[in-house]
Amino acid sequence: MDDLLPDISDAHGDEVHWIPIQWRDFGGNPAFSGRAETLRCFEDNTKVRDILGKPGQGRVLVVDGHGNLNKALLGDQLAELAVTNGWEGVVVFGAVRDAGALSNMQLGVKALGVCPIKTEKRGAGDENVPLRIHDVPISPGDYVFADLNGVMVSQHPIEFGEHEK
Repeated sequence: MDDLLPDISDAHGDEVHWIPIQWRDFGGNPAFSGRAETLRCFEDNTKVRDILGKPGQGRVLVVDGHGNLNKALLGDQLAELAVTNGWEGVVVFGAVRDAGALSNMQLGVKALGVCPIKTEKRGAGDENVPLRIHDVPISPGDYVFADLNGVMVSQHPIEFGEHEK
């Protein structure tokens, strides 16, 4: 499953949407997939903690942090929470921190970059809403696929190997 996205793209073409961003990998699992849970927030990761504190059941949290790199929306403590609760991964359109610790966790983490500064805690953000990242729509319940080639989204499950995601 190291190069999942090229195979998905070849087999499913227009059924999938590649988010044209050169993501950086921070988690210990560079290839991951699952149903999308969505969050839009700005310099406040209170709702990231709330969501990752719930059972993940193999899902992927997609966080639209507006591409902001001034505050980290995910760090080692929230990533540990995600691992404990069975999340497959977190995609952050923004920054993360604790990059060294994240690389040792059994969690997929994609982000634009890093920032050592923590966020505000105001409880702000919109959960379970349609997102648009780099003009690619991502809705709650969509299927997210990620590997070293980037991130793809599909509205429908896709079969690969012996599994369907």
